[in-house]
Amino acid sequence: MEHLKAFDDEVNAFLDYMFGPRDSRVRGWFMLDSYLPTFVLTLIYLLSIWLGNKYMKNRPAFSLRGILTLYNLGITLLSAYMLVELILSSWEGGYNLQCQDLTSAGEGDIRVAKVLWWYYFSKLVEFLDTIFFVLRKKTSQITFLHVYHHASMFNIWWCVLNWIPCGQSFFGPTLNSFIHILMYSYYGLSVFPSMHKYLWWKKYLTQAQLVQFLLTITHTLSAVVKPCGFPFGCLIFQSSYMMTLVVLFLNFYVQTYRKKPMKKETHALPAGKEVRNGFSKTYFTTVNGVMSKKAQ
Repeated sequence: MEHLKAFDDEVNAFLDYMFGPRDSRVRGWFMLDSYLPTFVLTLIYLLSIWLGNKYMKNRPAFSLRGILTLYNLGITLLSAYMLVELILSSWEGGYNLQCQDLTSAGEGDIRVAKVLWWYYFSKLVEFLDTIFFVLRKKTSQITFLHVYHHASMFNIWWCVLNWIPCGQSFFGPTLNSFIHILMYSYYGLSVFPSMHKYLWWKKYLTQAQLVQFLLTITHTLSAVVKPCGFPFGCLIFQSSYMMTLVVLFLNFYVQTYRKKPMKKETHALPAGKEVRNGFSKTYFTTVNGVMSKKAQ
């Protein structure tokens, strides 16, 4: 334990050296004083994906319908709370939409910081998105974009809460909370097959996410054009990070929704294969990721 404590002290001393003094208003808040819990939980998340896929390889997929319904409802309600509270607290603090510093709003800044802590913590809870994909054998959903976005956001927001826990930081989470209300409502409804016919708006969620990133970049750079005392380096980092998300989400959108339809090709069936109603005598169906042979 002494070695772990010494390592933890060295890591935190290095971060303080790199980024300067932390915001004293968040000292003692759960999981913020030390970077080690955030880092270790991220490693466990990444390891769980690798080990989970190996474990599930030759096992049937879980349905998890009940758990997913409760989970998506919970995230939707948390996002709604954060959206409302961020709007009210920034309004109470008289926040300037173009650029807002870290100290001028007094108690309004503290109220914003408390909501942003929940935003940081929600990024840990959202690791379950990926774990559920693993257990349901939805491996096609576990892309580089998905893992990069989840893992990086949790770590970045640990830094945000320690050094810039209010002010200009409020804007991105406000937009993101609104997007998550839509997104997790969609996920919750998609659990039920009877609702699939009403879920035609999936691609518009990706479009909304892209608009969110572009608005956040615009808002961030507005504080560069007309400074108000918010740390310049943080503005540049946030803009750069958001640009990586724009590139990755754009690529996802093009690959998913803009692909040209493939021409249908007719292949001759091997000799002895009887065809009825357009199917060979034996064909395979997939249910919940498990291949099963079905006689025609």
